[in-house]
Amino acid sequence: MNKEQLFEQIQQKKSFLCIGLDPVLGKLPKHLLKYNDPILEFNKQLIDATHDLCVAYKPNTAFYESRGVKGWETLVNTWTHFPKDVFTIADAKRGDIGNTSAMYAEAFFNEESSAMSFDSVTVAPYMGKDSVSPFLNHPNKWVILLALTSNAGSQDFQAKQSDNQKLYEQVITTSQHWATSDQLMYVVGATKAEEFQNIRQLAPDHFLLVPGVGAQGGSLSAVCQYGLNSQCGLLVNAARSIIYASNGLDFAEKAREEALLLQQEMEQILKAADLI
Repeated sequence: MNKEQLFEQIQQKKSFLCIGLDPVLGKLPKHLLKYNDPILEFNKQLIDATHDLCVAYKPNTAFYESRGVKGWETLVNTWTHFPKDVFTIADAKRGDIGNTSAMYAEAFFNEESSAMSFDSVTVAPYMGKDSVSPFLNHPNKWVILLALTSNAGSQDFQAKQSDNQKLYEQVITTSQHWATSDQLMYVVGATKAEEFQNIRQLAPDHFLLVPGVGAQGGSLSAVCQYGLNSQCGLLVNAARSIIYASNGLDFAEKAREEALLLQQEMEQILKAADLI
């Protein structure tokens, strides 16, 4: 899915919601435990209940890898269940020397070898260009580069000043020499809303993946005040507030209700910005 197609989905669904699929077996509704793969059933019912309200899904691969071979099979089968009109993000936070990154890219982008072909993957930039380039060598695939994350520890390195720039600012400005806004996005946490004006000056045309709305307390309106651009330019992620809205038989229905609240707020924001 290219940038124009992504914006078309945002306009059609009146939403820039991304739903994080980060399931923990112990938190699943008990009635799902009768299934051979309870996590897959959980994901499938969530997807079926919400796909018309969101434009992207983001499974965090750690929640699947932690379960070994079975967890990897769950990830593959979850990817298979995604509708074709949603943008898919493998939240893997990979990044290593070139030949290793090339194999990571194969794992998430090459359906022939891995049975999955996500639209994008999150990548850590701190080993430099040669660790990111292998992901960019796949046509029509996206790199979502970690820039300014939502966790408290982001201040340890990302906000440190060097040569009159914060480290995350250097990541954004340097990486724009590696790819255009048609293939490169940035992760910017919603809990860092005060930085969005600065980030938009550095990267006016790029999409930003924004975690931290919902359970982490980030403000959607604060993010949009400075984060929106002429093609929306935002994918705002919510995970726990949606997928764990209920742990009963009605978990998918309650998840839809939470997703609908965000979609309706996003619709009003898009209308106010004359984007729909």
